[in-house]
Amino acid sequence: MKQRRKERIDRGIKARSDDVFSLNSFREMLYVAVPPLAPVLILLILPLELPSYWQKVLVSTCVFALLAMSWDFLVGVGMVSLGQALFFGVGAYIAGISNKILGLPIWIDIPIATVLGGAICAVLLTPVLRLRGVYFSMVTLVLPLMLERIVEASGAFGGTEGISGITPFPNSYTESYLIVFATLFALFAFRRLVTTDYGLVLKAIKDNDRAVMSVGINIYWMKAQALFISGCVGAFCGAFITHVYGFVGMPSFALDYSILPLSSAVVGGMGTFAGSFLGAFILVPLSEALRGIGGLRIVLYSFFLVFFIVALPEGIFHYIQRKYQQFERWVEVDK
Repeated sequence: MKQRRKERIDRGIKARSDDVFSLNSFREMLYVAVPPLAPVLILLILPLELPSYWQKVLVSTCVFALLAMSWDFLVGVGMVSLGQALFFGVGAYIAGISNKILGLPIWIDIPIATVLGGAICAVLLTPVLRLRGVYFSMVTLVLPLMLERIVEASGAFGGTEGISGITPFPNSYTESYLIVFATLFALFAFRRLVTTDYGLVLKAIKDNDRAVMSVGINIYWMKAQALFISGCVGAFCGAFITHVYGFVGMPSFALDYSILPLSSAVVGGMGTFAGSFLGAFILVPLSEALRGIGGLRIVLYSFFLVFFIVALPEGIFHYIQRKYQQFERWVEVDK
């Protein structure tokens, strides 16, 4: 008796090695070039076509995409963080203080907030780099909540009132294209970084940190560098949003900036950065589209989130990538 099973076969253009293709025609060049170029072209056109409200949604989506990619980068080094809100909040407050109190122009305080915010976050988390798993995650979750309570109790930096009157961007197109270019740059930079020798060492730390230590590499120094890179991306997001809304306060440490990036990475597919990017562009607009139904918004949003995780545990991006690069067929096998 013969049974049937599903067989997956790489398309002729796809070599057996990951992301290696054999190009023999212009059509095959398009096959490879369209997937990375399509989102770039779409993002460059969207700010010109969207109404003002959805331009703000696009800005928020790009911000969460950046936070999701920075979270995905840390996971690739073996550090599961629940504290992207820490990076975001520190960058937001540095930008607000630099602009409102020190009088620095917008194009100077954002770079300062990006680098200084990343450095401060790396220093704060350096003492706990030896912690693993849930213990490291709990510390990253507690730190932004602790800083929020310190600001509230001490009244520092405006306390519960925050800092307002921060210089906004000249116009909506400037803020839209700045965050779009930053998101695209981070996407391609992260994907390139993890394929370098430096990125391979970071990945090896996650896979077997003892083996990396045995060759004389200080894994805690490497982890601190990864924290700095991820912290810079998160701090940039905070500094950027501060100038979008002209305000910085305790909401900058809100859990949304920790949970939604994690959800985006899980729904989109971890380990690729493109999956985190795609997940943010699904969840954030979906959240805004459901805003008009009131309290049911959370119910439906949670349902969609659970559906994506259960139906596609590998992530949407991995599923789309597999369908694009392979085809499936049923074959008969002897029992």
